[in-house]
Amino acid sequence: MTTFSKLSHGVIGLMAVAFLASVAPVQAQQVTEDEILKALSPPKTRSLSIGAPTRVAPSGDEVFVDTLRNKSSRDLSASAREKLKTVAADKPAIDLVMEFDFRSDALRGEALRNADALGKALSKPELANQTFVIAGHTDAKGSDAANQTLSERRAEAVKRYLVATYKLPAENLIAVGYGKTKLKNQAAPFAMENRRVQAVNLLQVKTAAR
Repeated sequence: MTTFSKLSHGVIGLMAVAFLASVAPVQAQQVTEDEILKALSPPKTRSLSIGAPTRVAPSGDEVFVDTLRNKSSRDLSASAREKLKTVAADKPAIDLVMEFDFRSDALRGEALRNADALGKALSKPELANQTFVIAGHTDAKGSDAANQTLSERRAEAVKRYLVATYKLPAENLIAVGYGKTKLKNQAAPFAMENRRVQAVNLLQVKTAAR
């Protein structure tokens, strides 16, 4: 083999390694109940007022969120999904990598353990009556329509599990799917870390009066 041939094979080998590294799935990451609680807890503020708090009229964002409480993810329009994304943009959030089987919404393994950690955290007094977005995301494999539907199914699967297992109020969990439109790792669009569920605390307390 000539020197040129050796160099060519070497370059091709390095390119192959780089390609495989970009598409290889990362190891699923399990988060703890405490990590979720810390990430989603409302920021601490010091109140200077004395006595009962003054009731204020709900903001436009609160009114909008209230219209979504009893809707399934598939009932949300594209404009509603985008508005919800804007409302949630600056709120406490955490990404949970979910190792779903191909085209499946069944919780198992690391995904189930992460869902359990989320359920335990959301059951804590610190997060009582808060309203949360449960947002499903996919990787870039497949069509836009298929991934949108899949992300909605996965978000709903997590919501159902939290309601059934941890008795969390269904109206406090807003499931939404974003398909492959919000990749966490743009450089590796097929990576497992893109297949995730994001929990966001909207910092809106749901009470009997509302």
